Amino acid sequence: MSDTIRLQSPRPAEDAPADTNAGRVDAPARPAVRSVILTGIFVLMLFYTFYFTAEIVVPLIFALLLKLLLQPGLRQLVRLRLPAPLAAAIMIALLFGLLGAGGYTLAGPASSWAEKVPQGLPRLERRLSLVQRPIDLLHQATKRLDKITQGAGDAGRSVTVKGPGLIDYLFSGTRSLMSAVGITVLMLFFLLAWGDLFMRRLVEILPSFSDKKQAVSISRDVESNISAYLLTITVMNALVGVATTLAMWAIGLPDPTLWGALAFLLNYVLILGPLTGVVTFFLVGLLSFDTLWQGLLPPAAYLCIHIVEGEVVTPLLVARRFTLNPVLVVGSLIFWDWMWGIPGALLAVPMLAVFKVLCDGIRPLSAIGHFIGG
Repeated sequence: MSDTIRLQSPRPAEDAPADTNAGRVDAPARPAVRSVILTGIFVLMLFYTFYFTAEIVVPLIFALLLKLLLQPGLRQLVRLRLPAPLAAAIMIALLFGLLGAGGYTLAGPASSWAEKVPQGLPRLERRLSLVQRPIDLLHQATKRLDKITQGAGDAGRSVTVKGPGLIDYLFSGTRSLMSAVGITVLMLFFLLAWGDLFMRRLVEILPSFSDKKQAVSISRDVESNISAYLLTITVMNALVGVATTLAMWAIGLPDPTLWGALAFLLNYVLILGPLTGVVTFFLVGLLSFDTLWQGLLPPAAYLCIHIVEGEVVTPLLVARRFTLNPVLVVGSLIFWDWMWGIPGALLAVPMLAVFKVLCDGIRPLSAIGHFIGG
């Protein structure tokens, strides 16, 4: 019996470490899977909230970005011994004064072109007859396929659903636009006037000194990088607008200032904006000139300006200090355009840039920031 015990007694001792090691390997897997699932649920709920609160969230994001754009000018006014609320009011007045003056100047040419477009549609259709014929053939084939699948004897009662009228639609759109502008201006004023106080109070309530130091570092990085990025992009877009105005004037396109302003605005939407500009200038050229080669001059000039801006000016001014992954830029544009429409397309790239700076400042998320970089 004693020999049997001596032979069998080591076996449990050898098996015990194996069970302990197995538990050590399997135990961390469950919390990791659980954390991934909870993170996915949180992200889905966050996007769900953004979708249904767009009327409030979009103006607030615009206010934050405009605050970063106007912050350098505000600091210069504060250095001149002006109170922060007065300096904020001056910056907001300058911004919206420029926007109002530009809108008033371009309202006349825009309205005249709005009247020309319906009259020039037959001419445009004749110019695009080569493209229209395949589309008409495809449309006729689709109608025949519908008749075959539905059958001749399937006659149902037609139901007409009357939607809101044009006046109601315009009134609701104008009301929502004015509400969004009001929220943006109000929040922008308070962010410019008392944004530093808000940041100081936020740092004070953090628990540890390392957290306070990290929060201050991230806020400074966001302000410096995003402010420089937005200011540089705005200057570059203004140069594109001026170059487009001069090019359209040299070509002989009517209202060159209008097309320069359009190029300035479209350049804020990376990739999709210039593509939209090429199509727009192509159609405008066909409506404005008699010969086809003259109609191709406006889109060709705009495309050349954009190539010079994208291949020469942007790498010199932006790419050395701040770059983004082109694939993520396109994906962000598509996603936020689907989520919020045109405002989402305008906010997509700045929000991606802010998210990159935040990830670079937080050590556990530094790999994501590196992935977002160009």
